[in-house]
Amino acid sequence: MSILTFVSNVLSIGIPFSVALLLAALGEMFNQRAGIFNLGCEGIMAMGAFLGFIPAYFLQNSPLAGYANLLGVLAAGGAGILLGLLFALATVTFKAPQGIAGIGLQMLGWGTAGTLFRHFVGGVTGIPGLPSLPIPGLSKIPVLGPMLFSMNAMAYLAFLFVPVSYYLLFKTPWGLKIRAVGTYPRAADTMGINVTKTRYQALAMGGLLAGLAGAYLSLGQAKMFADDIVAGRGFIAVALVYFGRWHPAWILGGSLLFSIAQSFQLAIQVMGIKFPYEFAVMLPYVLVIVVLALTRSSAVRGPAELGKAYDREKRI
Repeated sequence: MSILTFVSNVLSIGIPFSVALLLAALGEMFNQRAGIFNLGCEGIMAMGAFLGFIPAYFLQNSPLAGYANLLGVLAAGGAGILLGLLFALATVTFKAPQGIAGIGLQMLGWGTAGTLFRHFVGGVTGIPGLPSLPIPGLSKIPVLGPMLFSMNAMAYLAFLFVPVSYYLLFKTPWGLKIRAVGTYPRAADTMGINVTKTRYQALAMGGLLAGLAGAYLSLGQAKMFADDIVAGRGFIAVALVYFGRWHPAWILGGSLLFSIAQSFQLAIQVMGIKFPYEFAVMLPYVLVIVVLALTRSSAVRGPAELGKAYDREKRI
């Protein structure tokens, strides 16, 4: 097997793998830009994966089978918004510690999804999932065509959302409000920006994207649901926001880097290459730790009020 073939196989696996991480990390970026640190991303993804799976499972042999995937995506996104607003209620309105509230949300989402799955489904079952949508002409390009232009609709939309999120964050008044309440909320409040409302909106956006990330795992990638389907991707997404310096383009690069490292270990196993299995499995997670450790703190300037509750009555 040639090196080109091996690299092509790694990229063919890794690029689709990056979609769920990309969506979740972009959602977390909006959260953190508004000053909210949400460790509950993993739980929202679990609920999104379950709700994305359920319509496809129950409707696959019914006249509504053609709408099952759309219903699953809508349900996952809606649940993500609700869980994001629940987290906002706890941390923005009631000013609960964000780290503890995030862990509670993670446990709530993961536990609820697993319990409902065992009650209504019982065991791991496959579904048709999202079909591939090759782009005419572009999908025929040698090597690159099958990698980039033969994915499903959610994958295309995820990559399209990178420039969209950049535009929203840096080119719109709403994006300016998001950045203001995460950097200096008291000054933003003085200028007439509703800090509470803006943070609620950011958490709703983050929840929406995390829910869609979960739906992609069950509908577009695994085409099934299992208790461990998220497998720590929510926490990796939080780390990727730091790695990506709270910028959509860098977050895209981090998502691809981690996913390609993950696909590298899978390709090694599938192709029977002699390489210690344990080291291959560790590689993606070690890579994230090393990259974060080597990132100079002086070069990374995140939102100044990240993780801090805002109280307009408190004197400074």
